[in-house]
Amino acid sequence: MAVISTETASHYLWQQVCDGWPLVDHPGLSVKQERMPPGTAEDRHHHTLSRQFFYVLAGELTMELDGTRHAISANQGIEIAPGLSHQARNDSPGPVDFLVVSSPSATGDRVLEDR
Repeated sequence: MAVISTETASHYLWQQVCDGWPLVDHPGLSVKQERMPPGTAEDRHHHTLSRQFFYVLAGELTMELDGTRHAISANQGIEIAPGLSHQARNDSPGPVDFLVVSSPSATGDRVLEDR
């Protein structure tokens, strides 16, 4: 087994300006490190099977859950149950770095929502 980091993992862009690195990518478990610049947000969605845990490494992440916004600072996290509408946002003036842990993997298990 090799040591995994953002230096050794593949890199992807989402929302054209947000960074992501899949650190663990298996059907039963996904661990990603992501970075969102200020003023960015993902599309509001839910997962039918995946339970997720967002853990902030640096900065402040705003997580909207069913219309309620939660501010999550460094060294804090939030669990999101399957079926719960959510949207990760960076409403802060600086970047936010966080981990997204999904079990099972959220690949192919994302339902976009209108709001």
